[in-house]
Amino acid sequence: MSDEMVRTLGPGRFLDWKVLNAKGAAGGVIICWDKRSLEILGVEEGQFSISCRFRNESDGAIWVFTGVYGPFSREDREGLWDELGAIRGLWEEPWCLGGDFNITLYIDERSRTGRITSAMRRFAQIIDELGLNNQSRARLDRFLATPCWLDQYSRVLHRRLPRPTSDHFPILLEGGGVRRGPSPFKFENMWLKAEGFQELIKGWWQGIVVSGRPSYRLATKLKGLKQNLKTWNKEVFGRLEKNKADALQQVESWDSVEEVRSLTEVELNQKKEAKESYAKWVSMEEVH
Repeated sequence: MSDEMVRTLGPGRFLDWKVLNAKGAAGGVIICWDKRSLEILGVEEGQFSISCRFRNESDGAIWVFTGVYGPFSREDREGLWDELGAIRGLWEEPWCLGGDFNITLYIDERSRTGRITSAMRRFAQIIDELGLNNQSRARLDRFLATPCWLDQYSRVLHRRLPRPTSDHFPILLEGGGVRRGPSPFKFENMWLKAEGFQELIKGWWQGIVVSGRPSYRLATKLKGLKQNLKTWNKEVFGRLEKNKADALQQVESWDSVEEVRSLTEVELNQKKEAKESYAKWVSMEEVH
């Protein structure tokens, strides 16, 4: 799993993640989080799941999240249930699970037979044994959580994100609490990839003529250069976040159309171009 691919899913330079790579019939899982909000305390990796123990930066509360990609066979499912039971025994903090369990819980979800199967009964039994509540009934992709997690994070929302690189839709679990206003000025490494940027810097620097002591001249020229960069970034280069958002919105639009009907060849090319545009802006983003 490449860094570039993972960074298409999250908040840029503030993103951190853990990955359970796909192995044979076992699908992969990616858990991403915003480092401004969460500190990672521990990781447990199984065959079908990966679990992270987090501490909130805002209040210091500790909780556990498990990402799941469920197997199809009955034998392998029992292996997944054992993994989840082990996590519950290892960590006692509030717990949330999310992902694709590849098993339905309700008849109306995707049941072809219209009846309750033994796999559905077993899934319901595991949910009861682990003390979990189903949170979304959003078909096969769902969140499950313990009552104490639900009490602690009653205002948390989840929503499906566009899929700029994967065949699967990422799911965002969001609780707020991070300042979303303008960030302080900083030099962006992505600017160095812009054509003619170094010549611009040279011209701006030479064009700022200041008299006085060396320290004063340096400080004044740096201040002027900062203003030039801010103006250029806004009016010429464009804000990275906006460019990324625009490209991602195009991908999401084509995803919505594709859910209703098949895309034409022209539309498939347009969707491909939108994905490539999004990937380009992600690759240009500064990484600390």
